[in-house]
Amino acid sequence: MKQYQDLIQDVLDNGSWQENRTGIRTLSVPGAMMRFDLQKGFPAVTTKRLAFKSVVGELVGFLRATRSAATFRELGCKVWDQNANENAEWLANPFRAGTDDLGPVYGVQWREWPAYKVIDAGKTDQIEAAQRKGFSVVSALTDNGQDKVLLYKAVDQLRECLDTIINNPASRRILFHGWNCAVLDEVALPACHLLYQFLPNQATREISLCLYVRSNDIGLGTPFNLAEGAALLHLVGRLTGYKPRWFTYFVGDAHIYENHIEMVTEQLKREPYPAPQLVIADRVPDFAVTSKYEPQWLEQVEPGDFMLENYQHHAPLTAPMAV
Repeated sequence: MKQYQDLIQDVLDNGSWQENRTGIRTLSVPGAMMRFDLQKGFPAVTTKRLAFKSVVGELVGFLRATRSAATFRELGCKVWDQNANENAEWLANPFRAGTDDLGPVYGVQWREWPAYKVIDAGKTDQIEAAQRKGFSVVSALTDNGQDKVLLYKAVDQLRECLDTIINNPASRRILFHGWNCAVLDEVALPACHLLYQFLPNQATREISLCLYVRSNDIGLGTPFNLAEGAALLHLVGRLTGYKPRWFTYFVGDAHIYENHIEMVTEQLKREPYPAPQLVIADRVPDFAVTSKYEPQWLEQVEPGDFMLENYQHHAPLTAPMAV
């Protein structure tokens, strides 16, 4: 994880002070990148202890499209509690459905993206084409004096990615998105890690992932998001018959909160340990072994199905999360 230390040093050396919505200043740099070869190890931070159970608990919650902090807690992840129940702006939001509600956050967009089409009522060929793709007619409506039809379906973006990896691995369109402009006012926190692109290589039977993060808290968020993205790539590879290879991590606004400076500075004094290995439990089917495509395991995996082997780390370090 020398790359992570290099990123910390870059922000400390070249960042500028910025104000933001949390009220806690950040040192920020625009644009950062790290790339990891997962065949050489799993990108778990070793200069402090990674909260791995929380990482995989959140991932499983996303895969199940949860919008409740209570569900995340049941899965071993408490990082959503403050955003759900202590964010004053969210508490006053009329779309909040009560205690622990987060709105349609990450996993809802991943697995149940709300898709709509408005088609002229006379365009029966277009309406029928949309219905063949799973859209259902919701209602008739009038728009500027024109008779139209409203259609809807929930798009499982992640499942469509897996289907494409199996059926059309040469595609350069195997991606899913978490930034849904229509619901940004309905969520406790708009997506930070928001664009995932899978890149299978049929010749080598390897699969890579590019992840774009619009805004990243280097002290707390980056180690968490790195591990989560890498774990997702391992799972997708397992279910489609590819070995995880390159994980490339792009950040738009890379920042360190002012009250995290001491924590990250301490990490720079620590020598990283060798990267651990991620192991997925045998009960999760391996397409490369079975030749059987079982995408339903996206919902069936449990946090305990993900394990780190040979994970050495320095003493834990903590800092408050800015909300």
